[in-house]
Amino acid sequence: MTQDEQTSQDSQTLFQRVEQVIERIRPAVQSDGGDLELVNVTDEGVVQVRLHGACIGCPSSSMTLHMGIERNVREKIPEITGVEQVS
Repeated sequence: MTQDEQTSQDSQTLFQRVEQVIERIRPAVQSDGGDLELVNVTDEGVVQVRLHGACIGCPSSSMTLHMGIERNVREKIPEITGVEQVS
């Protein structure tokens, strides 16, 4: 990571950084008829998301949540401890 990237990252809130990752993931979720909304990032580093559209009730939504969303967010933002779905 360059110093400019580190400075930029330091000036953004954790919520904003997570939001940027979610925006990169969103098109893949939307291509299957669903969507996701970033609701909150807790003080403990847990990302709370709300699923919409085809994701609601989809048997694969749990896998999407953990293998897709959580993996990507934790890979890019190490201080995130997990991702959970909220209603």
